[in-house]
Amino acid sequence: MTRRRSGSASSALLLALLLMTTVAATPARLGPADLLADVTALTAPEMDGRGSATPGGDRAARYIADALARAGLRPGGDGGTFFQEFPVAQVPGLGPGNALESTGPAPRALPAPPALDVGRAWVPHGGSATGGAVGELVFVGHDDYAGVDAHGRIALALSGGSGPPAARASRLEQVIAARRAGARAVLIVDDALPAVAGTGAPVAILSGSISRPAVDALLAGSGHSLATLTAPTATGVSVRLRVDLATEERRAANVIAVLPGTDPMVAGEAVVIGAHYDHLGREGGDVYPGADDNASGTAVVLGLARSLAAAPPARTLVVILFSGEEIGLVGSDYHVRHPSAVPVERMVAMLNFDMVGRLEGRRLLVGGVDTGSQFRALVEAAATEAGLDVDLRPAGTGPSDHTRFHGAGVPVLFFHSGSHADYHRPSDTADRIDAAGMARIAHLGRLLVTRIADGPRPVFARVPGASRGRAERAEPRPEARGTGASAFLGVAADSRAGWDGVRLGSIVPDSAAERAGLQAGDVLVRLDETGLQGFSDLRALLERHRPGETLRLVYLRDGLDHSISVTLGARP
Repeated sequence: MTRRRSGSASSALLLALLLMTTVAATPARLGPADLLADVTALTAPEMDGRGSATPGGDRAARYIADALARAGLRPGGDGGTFFQEFPVAQVPGLGPGNALESTGPAPRALPAPPALDVGRAWVPHGGSATGGAVGELVFVGHDDYAGVDAHGRIALALSGGSGPPAARASRLEQVIAARRAGARAVLIVDDALPAVAGTGAPVAILSGSISRPAVDALLAGSGHSLATLTAPTATGVSVRLRVDLATEERRAANVIAVLPGTDPMVAGEAVVIGAHYDHLGREGGDVYPGADDNASGTAVVLGLARSLAAAPPARTLVVILFSGEEIGLVGSDYHVRHPSAVPVERMVAMLNFDMVGRLEGRRLLVGGVDTGSQFRALVEAAATEAGLDVDLRPAGTGPSDHTRFHGAGVPVLFFHSGSHADYHRPSDTADRIDAAGMARIAHLGRLLVTRIADGPRPVFARVPGASRGRAERAEPRPEARGTGASAFLGVAADSRAGWDGVRLGSIVPDSAAERAGLQAGDVLVRLDETGLQGFSDLRALLERHRPGETLRLVYLRDGLDHSISVTLGARP
């Protein structure tokens, strides 16, 4: 006769089996100094904020791969390497057919002016329409279209303008003004030509920037020069402009290593230990070091890899340091769809460490405790042993890489020491890290990894998060995170392209942005009286306003500009 165990008895037996593993060899604690050394290295000036698909991000990936190789782990990426590359952005660049020249008859004493060198005398904008135009060059000063008819002509505008910086027209606004005035194209006079990739926000008009000497070359023989153009005027000079753009694919890389399991019966299964190593990189003159977010999680995972390599558990360990998290979980999404080390169905659990460097006596948030059978009891027991006070959350989703694994049917645990005023700011530096707290979290991680890897396979349970989707931590590049009553728009910026303006990567449900009709892919140009050159402008502006205020917002969608009213909300 077969006798069924009660549910409570089965649970108790499973937990006992999990806790019995590694009793003979209690894991040694990981040292704070070693963990802090990795944080310091990953936030060094040469890492330049570890932006995805940037030289600094690539240097960080090589540092991580070298550390894993020294620890004795095997490559788990593509082609026998530690790297799994994936695309993150299509970036505009120069095609072969760009041209800018005067087409009018030259005075008899002068030879015909040559075409101007693209990249040196002028450069098309990365967001320009493509094709050609011929028309009379009309000078419009700082966008004074009331003083001259620009319709069907090529506008020549001076960059920026006088007055307070916030009130000056941005490059995008100047291009929009020319399109509204009916110009066929616009050339913006600038002392330093911008990079094509940095001007990729699309506006439906031919556009470019031109140097001052190049303007004088176009005007040669006309009786005009840039110095004599003091008011809007038609120059009488006919100009031919052609814009030809090419695209370049930018790629980032996950760093992946494998520690084979010791038990042939279960070594074909794997526990994944992960953290994202990318951060925000550089915006303007500011570098975002990202010590807590997420050099801290990366350091913990590297510490776990070194420690566990000395005493491998029964199941295989797959160590993954993700890129592309800050731009929308791109690296983890790619890996789940293209696993390089073990198939997803053989992943028994995924542990994700994201922002674990500022514990400072607070409770450690551990998410996903109901996504795997006995996870909750296992975490409670291990936290007591590690001397940590934990805040257990059931959901397997949130704004970090474990979400992609949970969506693929893998039990997950998420570790997060809490947000702070330095989040996504240049002040998130290594000197503010709580290294002792990080070491305690690493010790908890080793206890859990070892017991899951040596114990019975957890049974997966799908536990969705709150409907807002970003309850535990704001989405990538959120606006104001101060402690005051700053206004909340409800957007996350997509920084992959490095454009001017603020390209939206996602919209928070039921936020001011959603109610105003904004969509992912829109480019914010101006809010209230402030032109938006980048996300830092938006964040600073929102910190000066309060919930309930209604402001005018100018944005681009599909190359066309729109103006709407938006009533700011409060941070949920």
